[in-house]
Amino acid sequence: MSRLDHTEQLRRLALNDAGFSERCLRGGNPGSAELDPKTLALVRLAALVAVGGSVPSFGAHADAAVSAGATAAEIVDVVVGVVPTVGLPRAVAAAPKVGIALGYDINVASEDQSSDLHV
Repeated sequence: MSRLDHTEQLRRLALNDAGFSERCLRGGNPGSAELDPKTLALVRLAALVAVGGSVPSFGAHADAAVSAGATAAEIVDVVVGVVPTVGLPRAVAAAPKVGIALGYDINVASEDQSSDLHV
């Protein structure tokens, strides 16, 4: 399939074009090269925050973002950056999942800090 401009992509989505939809569902970005792989991976992480994604989903998409060149700081910036749009509860719920995806267990870190406060 040749590259499609944004209006054609919208048209095909609106019509629920079977071939286009199938390629979208497989994770491709059919017909466009406007977003680089890193940006697309970060957008997908933002969407996971918005919909309350699962730990494995965050893990897979964080791995994809890192493989595309994103840093842990950029991934966390995405979570913080979507707060005005998705709301604080979604970001709070996503934080431990993102932490696990990045190899950082927020719950253990919180317990460590709590015990430091009681010393």
